[in-house]
Amino acid sequence: MLLRHLRYLLAVADHGGFTRAAEALHVSQPTLSQQIRQLEDTLGVSLFDRTSRTVRPTDAGQAYIECARRVLVELEAGQRALHDVKDLSRGTLRLAMTPTFMAYLVGPLMRDYTARFPGIHLEIFELSMDDIEAGLADDSLDVAIAFTPVRNAEIECIPAFTETLAIMVGREHPLYDGRAVLKPEEVAALDFALLAPDFITRLSVDEYFREHGITPNVRIEVNSVSTLLEVVRSSPLATMLPEAIANEGRALRRLRVAGEAPQRGAALLRRQTNYHSAAALAFVDLVLETHMA
Repeated sequence: MLLRHLRYLLAVADHGGFTRAAEALHVSQPTLSQQIRQLEDTLGVSLFDRTSRTVRPTDAGQAYIECARRVLVELEAGQRALHDVKDLSRGTLRLAMTPTFMAYLVGPLMRDYTARFPGIHLEIFELSMDDIEAGLADDSLDVAIAFTPVRNAEIECIPAFTETLAIMVGREHPLYDGRAVLKPEEVAALDFALLAPDFITRLSVDEYFREHGITPNVRIEVNSVSTLLEVVRSSPLATMLPEAIANEGRALRRLRVAGEAPQRGAALLRRQTNYHSAAALAFVDLVLETHMA
């Protein structure tokens, strides 16, 4: 049995048939079918049900496909380990963050990381929590900064720092230069632009409003942090985002509000059983050194 057989097997499973799998693999359909037949003959079982229009794995095939995925993940991790350079003179770091972290955290971290390790090639992805968990699980990511908890028990969470949310406005808002401490009823009178409900940050924002008995007047909802910031900078609308985003450079100012601001824990995420490269370990150390000091 060859690794080629496993890759062909997963291609058929992922594409739901031989035609599209063959196109993705750049091989002919007869060649692909022959390779899958060879694998089935070797194993002594049928891996796919070919009686319907859509090729579906048999029960035995599904079990074997899951094992094949794990095997390829571990082999690819082993290949990376062979090429890892401990002195960090070269290497690759595949990093993901959720959108709000991209708005204020990625810049300073990349500035510091590239200054220390200029030979490391960085691949940075802005992803949802679901996509981050999937990327760590299938070894397409090395490390991520996101929120806890996670659903996959194989993902390790290293507490990194506490993030505080704040209500903020742009220069077009009448409260931009204000210094008063807003009461809940005054917050309720504001017009808001917020992230869409499927963002984890929005869940924290909604919880804050519920706890303070506030029914916010949400005028605009967007599915992009950068778009939200542009909206708030250009209109008399307030928003709630990590307080670190509000600064003079972004033309945003944090409003003072009575009561405790909502907080949430941020963590470094990585798959426990993955090979952790020197580049990934150095990044983890940098984050903990910067934010846990």
